[in-house]
Amino acid sequence: MPTLSLRAALVLFVSILAGCAPVTANSEVPPLDGTAWILSSLPGRTLVGRQPLTLRFEGGRVAGSDGCNRYSGPFTSTGGALSITNATASTMMACEPPEVMEQAREYTAALAGAKSYRVVDGQLQLLGDGGKTLATFTAQPQALAGTSWRATGINNGRGAVASIVRGSTVTLAFDADGRASGSAGCNSFTTGYEAKAPQLRFEAPASTRRMCPGEGVMEQEAAFLAALESVATMRFEGNRLELRRADGALAASFTRTDTE
Repeated sequence: MPTLSLRAALVLFVSILAGCAPVTANSEVPPLDGTAWILSSLPGRTLVGRQPLTLRFEGGRVAGSDGCNRYSGPFTSTGGALSITNATASTMMACEPPEVMEQAREYTAALAGAKSYRVVDGQLQLLGDGGKTLATFTAQPQALAGTSWRATGINNGRGAVASIVRGSTVTLAFDADGRASGSAGCNSFTTGYEAKAPQLRFEAPASTRRMCPGEGVMEQEAAFLAALESVATMRFEGNRLELRRADGALAASFTRTDTE
C-alpha cells in the first residue's frame, strides 16, 4: 500500500475534520426597532375578521391592533432574544363575532409568551419556550402606487384632528407615475407626490371649484387640501395610513379601500 506523504496526510486529516464538524446556521438576526408587520398565522387557528392584526416595533415599544382593539407596551430585544411586557389594550371595544375576541386574546398571549424571534424568508416568527413558533408575520407593505384610501380624520389647522363631516367622503388614490387624485369631499383634485418611505411630499393640489351644500363641507375641503401640502412622512399599519407633518402632528388618517 503506498505511503501518503506528510503534506497529503495533513490535507486528508483537515478534510476529515471539516466533514465531521457540525454545520451551524447564521445566528445573526436583524434588529426589530423600526419594523412593522402583519400577522399571517397563529398555529392551530384560522384567522378571522376583517381587521388585520398588526405589530410595530419603535423606540422600545410595540404597538398595533389585535384585530379588535389597539394595544401598546414596552419591549426589549438583544440579539435574537425578545421580551414583550404589558402589551395592554388602549381601547376596550367588544368586537363581534366572539371568535374575533378569542383570536385577540390568543394573539396578545403569543406576544406575552415570546422569548426569541427569527426572520426567515422575510417573515418574522415569534418563538416561545423550546423554540415553539407562537406567531408568524409578513412585512408591512410600504408602497403607495396603485393604492386607494378614504379619509377618517383631517387636521383642521387649529391643533385638532376632526372626523369626516357626516354624509361626505374624502378620498385619495396614488398612481405609479407620481400623481395622486381624489375627492376633497366636494371638489375633485389632483397633485404630484414624491415618496421614499417614510418620507412623503405632495405638490400644491389643483382642484375644481364647485360650491357644495352641507354644513362644514367646504371648510373640511380647505383643511384637507392644506393638510396634504403639510405632509412630510407616512406610516402604514395594516389597512390604515397616517400622514404626518414635519413636527409629527397628524395631517390626515385613512383606511384602505382598494382591498375591501
